[in-house]
Amino acid sequence: MLLFIGSSEMASAQNSQSNPAAAKPLKLVAFGDSLSAGYNLPGSAAFPAVLEQALRQKGVAVEIVNAGVSGDTTQGGLERLDWSVPDGTDGVILELGANDALRGVDPAQTRQALEAMIVRLNERKIPVMLAGMYAPRNLGEDYAKRFDAIYRELAEKHGLVLYPFFLEGIAGDRALNQADGLHPTAEGVTVIVRNILPTVERFIATLPARS
Repeated sequence: MLLFIGSSEMASAQNSQSNPAAAKPLKLVAFGDSLSAGYNLPGSAAFPAVLEQALRQKGVAVEIVNAGVSGDTTQGGLERLDWSVPDGTDGVILELGANDALRGVDPAQTRQALEAMIVRLNERKIPVMLAGMYAPRNLGEDYAKRFDAIYRELAEKHGLVLYPFFLEGIAGDRALNQADGLHPTAEGVTVIVRNILPTVERFIATLPARS
């Protein structure tokens, strides 16, 4: 019995040495606003933690850093991008723009800031998955049309994996949102993760092989 255990441990150690990448988790950063940060929720119920758990249950060795800042706009994200996304990051899920729309920021400025982040991350060889947002309809048809187009057009221009609407499946559902009607409950986050998971898996499949 001792010989068998010893042999198994030796084989496991040899496998780890021969394939070190297998033991090294993928490092992703969820870079966004309160929707990523987990406003009013415990850290374990925030989007990055729930997504990480869902991926691990599917056999993906991954660590997802929560780089969400409540109240952040795309311009704020651009200003903190370099220190929020460390070297060695394998990919970024970029979820910003909701606060721009709530404040009525010119969609041209939102587009410019998002594209600047994408370009800067590309320059650092860090792939980006874009999580889109829709503008509130009370801002008018023209504003909504211009804002909503940002994510699809940037994804097409830069060849990004796109999840069109981060709040798909929970927007407007009182049972899945907190009292403010803007931020998901823990159950709402679970729905978001369930819906976005196939797109995240597709994004992961596009990431370059690790050296």
